[in-house]
Amino acid sequence: MKKQSNEPSAVGALLKLPFTTIFEYLQILQLIALSTRRLGSSALFYLAAAVSDFYVPWESMAVHKIQSSSGPLDMRLAQVPKMLSVLRKDWAPTAFCISFKLETDTKILLEKAGMALEKYDMHMVVANELLTRKEEVIVVTQNGNITVQRDAARADSDVEEPLIQLVVDRHSAYLSSKS
Repeated sequence: MKKQSNEPSAVGALLKLPFTTIFEYLQILQLIALSTRRLGSSALFYLAAAVSDFYVPWESMAVHKIQSSSGPLDMRLAQVPKMLSVLRKDWAPTAFCISFKLETDTKILLEKAGMALEKYDMHMVVANELLTRKEEVIVVTQNGNITVQRDAARADSDVEEPLIQLVVDRHSAYLSSKS
């Protein structure tokens, strides 16, 4: 007999969408946000994708192979549009939204996470320091910072388990405040 899974993805409560390009990511984000808008505060966006800060604009992409015989390659990258505020204001204004920041310096990380919380009106920002991200993260909220650590006593533990529990607890509190 096959064991029943309680994993969110197994029961249809978690939607993971693969993407390759920034164009795909932004289109998928908009489509999902608009499609889940009717769910209101029950919808939760866990925006953990490591989206690059820069990209090659579609109109600048080469149609054919770039020839090395042409000499050095000069490339201009454009900044990826910041869509978190559009997500919060227009696409899914009542959804619970969590974004992520990754940096190599804790001071810069917490500064940027705090700015993202305010600027994009996030409910939580998960701050990851590159060297310690598998052991601990700092969750920045309007009510202060929360350090989340993996259970060091368990060899098979990871930081995601307590992080997801915190997300569930915070989302539940958010839902309660809306009813």
